Amino acid sequence: MCGICGELRFDKSTPDMDALRRMTARLARRGPDHEGYYHEGALAFGHRRLAIIDLSAHADQPMVDEELQLALVFNGTIYNYQELRAELVELGYAFFSEGDSEVILKAYHAWGDHCVTRLYGMFAFAIWDKRAQSLFFARDRLGIKPLYYTQDEARLRFASTPQALLAGGGVDVRLDPVALHHHFTLHGAVPAPLTLLQGIKKLPPAHTLSLSASGQMSQRCYWQLDATRPAQTLSEQDWLSATRIVLSRSVERHRLASDVPVGVLLSGGLDSSLLVGMLASHVTELNTFSIGFEEVAGESADEFEYSDLVAGHFKTRHHKYALPNSDVLARLPDAILQMSEPMASYDVTAFYLLSEQVSGEVHVVLAGQGADEVFGGYFWYPRMDEASGTPLERFSRHYFDRDHAEYLEMVTEGYAVPDVTSAWVASKLQQPGADEFMDEVLRLDVTSLMVDDPVKRVDNMTMAWGLEARVPFLDHELVELAAKMPPSLKLKEGGKFPLKAVARGLIPDAVIDRAKGYFPVPALKYLRGDFLEKIRSLLNSEACIQRGLYRRSYVEKLLADPDAGLTPLEGSKLWHLALLEWWLQINVDTTNS
Repeated sequence: MCGICGELRFDKSTPDMDALRRMTARLARRGPDHEGYYHEGALAFGHRRLAIIDLSAHADQPMVDEELQLALVFNGTIYNYQELRAELVELGYAFFSEGDSEVILKAYHAWGDHCVTRLYGMFAFAIWDKRAQSLFFARDRLGIKPLYYTQDEARLRFASTPQALLAGGGVDVRLDPVALHHHFTLHGAVPAPLTLLQGIKKLPPAHTLSLSASGQMSQRCYWQLDATRPAQTLSEQDWLSATRIVLSRSVERHRLASDVPVGVLLSGGLDSSLLVGMLASHVTELNTFSIGFEEVAGESADEFEYSDLVAGHFKTRHHKYALPNSDVLARLPDAILQMSEPMASYDVTAFYLLSEQVSGEVHVVLAGQGADEVFGGYFWYPRMDEASGTPLERFSRHYFDRDHAEYLEMVTEGYAVPDVTSAWVASKLQQPGADEFMDEVLRLDVTSLMVDDPVKRVDNMTMAWGLEARVPFLDHELVELAAKMPPSLKLKEGGKFPLKAVARGLIPDAVIDRAKGYFPVPALKYLRGDFLEKIRSLLNSEACIQRGLYRRSYVEKLLADPDAGLTPLEGSKLWHLALLEWWLQINVDTTNS
């Protein structure tokens, strides 16, 4: 797990090494263990390493194979690297390290662009082929690892975060009106390749990108999720047995691919508790971690009752952190600094604060993210399933943060666009390869929306503390199995029925049968006191007014009654507005001042 960056020149000049060093320095928190550079002709790489597999200097990056004339920078973990290594050895390849990075280099040489289909894991990497003078990028199937880039006629730069690209300089930081519409409609998600900044794009999940030294570009999608029923009809028991087998295999992969101890982020919900149950018999003194906050407006802000129950049941080495709201407010600026893109979900900040504590104990944790999207656990799924109307109407009524009319009420004329988000969602739902409406919805969530909300937050907030988070529920074999499952089976008994069935008899029934919980930070939902004053000062600041994005009448309406502006997903519209402004002031305005 690391931070990567680089520059490829198209104009026959040499890369700007000063800019590359600034970019690499901005990635230092993602990789505290080693800093490295590689420069050859028109190409330069920078790398920050978090050592997890093969802790020796042999696995430092950029990794160069002089014999194969290839150089690599890689962020992520390949869980099947040992099996691939054995296969490559049979093909005659010799290895100088023991980790997964070199396996990618050899796999690329052996199988070319199609090597990505053999990789099980989370990854974003770039390979420079010195002989061909070409650059190859790849991102994992579910977009667990990020890859951003900025390009002009003279060069392309890439990095693990937009902040690193901004540190390099020369980025067009004007806001993209289409991306803004997505951001304020889809709960902060801006689907690839767009970002909020016109000058920065992101490689979509499950895509590769090939680039010549002259700037010729070729992009390819190497994986798509099939949400149709198998030819052979399976019984409920068949599906549950298959879920148990594939999930067990995923958890084992995620546990074994590490040369350092592995812990679990234990929220007290079904997903993380199930991971603890599946790991406990394989790990001596398993570390588990929970966090909670002060309640606001009568809303509870911790799930210690359930996390304590699970930790006690499995006798884990449990770490529990209860933080006052004053700490949340004080730490928000740095949490926002670590957001690659503005993320309005309350639990982003919770992840940031929890990761800070966890990183002092372990360097790898398993987390339950993705289970709700893959197995239908959120409250809005049954509402969509039972709704009437067109697929777009059924989806938008229960998911969109604001309709198009309200969006136009919110932004000034210069940022007004047609209803691009409805058009994008409708086109995604209509794609072939899904049998039912809920197949379409869950496929959209897993392949696009989830990537730019819960998946991104886990990467950003853990890597801010040099902590690697692994998400076994997003193993692509498990995702493929769940996508073929009848939606009625996933939504049974309030959602995630297959996981509940697997968990029965393994973890306490009280955890399985409880109402679904969330990762609450109610101080960001019910804005009061110092929190509200900070929001007010941001939205009334000279920077916000000069930016000219929001209509003042809309801002004043939300400020006058903060609790009235909740979205269908129970997010605060006022916090959403303020977060974007705060993110721009911290990450963009300071860089370009």
